[in-house]
Amino acid sequence: MPRAVYVLALGIFAMVTSEFVVAGLMPQMADGLHATVPQIGYLITAFAAAMAFGGPVVTVAVMKLPPRTALMVLFAVFLAGNVLAATANGYAAMMAARIVTGTASQAFFGVGLSLCARLTRPEVRGRAIAVAMNGLMLGTLLGLPMSTLIGERFGWRAAFWAITVITVIAALATLLGVPRVERARGGGGFRAEAGVFRRPGLWLVLSTSMLVIGATFSAFSYFNPILTEVTGFSEGTVPVLLIAYGAATVVGNNVVGRLADRHTVPVLAAGLLLNTVFLAGFALLADLPVPAVVCMLGVGLVGVTMNPAMVVRVQRAGNAGPLVNTVHSSFITLGIILGSSVGAVVIDAWGLRAPLWLGAVMAVAGLATVLPALVGRATADAAPAAQSAPVRPAPCEQRV
Repeated sequence: MPRAVYVLALGIFAMVTSEFVVAGLMPQMADGLHATVPQIGYLITAFAAAMAFGGPVVTVAVMKLPPRTALMVLFAVFLAGNVLAATANGYAAMMAARIVTGTASQAFFGVGLSLCARLTRPEVRGRAIAVAMNGLMLGTLLGLPMSTLIGERFGWRAAFWAITVITVIAALATLLGVPRVERARGGGGFRAEAGVFRRPGLWLVLSTSMLVIGATFSAFSYFNPILTEVTGFSEGTVPVLLIAYGAATVVGNNVVGRLADRHTVPVLAAGLLLNTVFLAGFALLADLPVPAVVCMLGVGLVGVTMNPAMVVRVQRAGNAGPLVNTVHSSFITLGIILGSSVGAVVIDAWGLRAPLWLGAVMAVAGLATVLPALVGRATADAAPAAQSAPVRPAPCEQRV
């Protein structure tokens, strides 16, 4: 595996840690910025919206640059956003900082995953993407608790300064560890990359990714209140359970990465089916601690861990260029927004188990988008077998 893939994982880790930091420090930031907790919650929404809608725009702006140069430009923009966040003297400045870092983060995902595809052979591409996406999983497992701990001990600004230091280290590692690769030539640039979006099949594939992640985040967004108010765990136990969940995502991500290249569609189908079972099981058994934890860890194993298979499938349906990868990341972000926001609505109507049922329904919908490809694969596999079978003449043909 090229060293550059591991370096890209470090950059993704920095981006994801910045994305999650606000969620762990909402009360402290509300006090420091003279805002309410709901207003701080809007900073999370703004980051996600900037990723979904601003990321592709920024990607188009850096497409003409060589990949490593584009990554360094995105690091610079992201770094500026984090410094602005660390020094923000009011809510408006913090909102601007979150928008800047959100757009740069999404574009970094797109350019980085496209570079992964260019640096690795097609038969190990899924494994390379899994290595790079470990930055995302470790952001959940380590980045969020680390930034929360720093913020609680030294103030919320210190958490943003820590992310700034990680960003500088990741940028230097990228400068030294990622080879200079020229911009892809002969592909027609923006028009060629944008042209693939005329393919209806690509939109179906993108919708699958949105539903996979939406199903997971409709549950993940509300693990804390579900585990404390329904299952009955203490508030001190929940962080330990979330760390276990993060560890499950790391394991699942690496398993999926090894299977994603040869068994892309079956892996997605199996993951969605299992996620349906775990989410429905969690909803039914949320008041029983052991089954609830088993189901939660199951969601960790087969939820966001589908990313390597999702990326491989999108690149095959479209191309491996940065714009396609960024738009794919935008669909993933839309899944997060959809799952968490609709989850809030159904909680108000039906209680804390409702987002788990919502996740199960979204997983079933995702499975429905995969079934045509799964059936087509089975038909294609059966065709060579039928062709290889000896053809026996009909009785009437034998008599002629």
